[in-house]
Amino acid sequence: MKKAFAVILTVCLAAALLGACGNSKGGNGPMPLVTITMADGGVIKAELYPDKAPNTVNNFISLANSGYFEGKLFHRALAGFMIQGGSPNGDGMSTGFPYSIKGEFASNGFTQNDLAHSRGVLSMARTPAPDSGGCQFFIMHGDSPHLDGEYAGFGMVTSGMEVVDKIATSPVTGPYRDTLVNKPAIKSVTVDLNGYKFSEPVTIPA
Repeated sequence: MKKAFAVILTVCLAAALLGACGNSKGGNGPMPLVTITMADGGVIKAELYPDKAPNTVNNFISLANSGYFEGKLFHRALAGFMIQGGSPNGDGMSTGFPYSIKGEFASNGFTQNDLAHSRGVLSMARTPAPDSGGCQFFIMHGDSPHLDGEYAGFGMVTSGMEVVDKIATSPVTGPYRDTLVNKPAIKSVTVDLNGYKFSEPVTIPA
């Protein structure tokens, strides 16, 4: 069954009603280090926060280790909001991806994740179903507190925001003006565990 387009909601009144605003920008304990190398030579480096979203971090590491992200595209961008990638076919759908993971965010009953969706934060894309994330992720281009408690933030860019800026401000098309005209490809995603004890993620079969 096809999964719906992993839409990042631009308005989320539920977060405000629930008071689920994140207030933390960092993690505690070992933080894996990620290097996203783009096909054009651009490099984005980030640290991951297992103390905030452990299964989400394990999922991202597992995908990186398997080579899943190689050749995948950033297909969606909204300047001042975010860039999104990781779709199996670069079309924003997750068709054919074999599993999803539980959403580690407050409105889904996961209270330890207080990571705010500020500029540079990595977070998991999903459909309106809370446990529908799996392979698509996004990087915040601006601060978006309405996502706090509604999406599973799991890391933060430490260098290479100029690459995010370039993608976020590239030409877009489509009915929502968020589909990148030229979708930049990821060459590789590598992870330095940096002392973190990785285990394979707990998944939900598609």
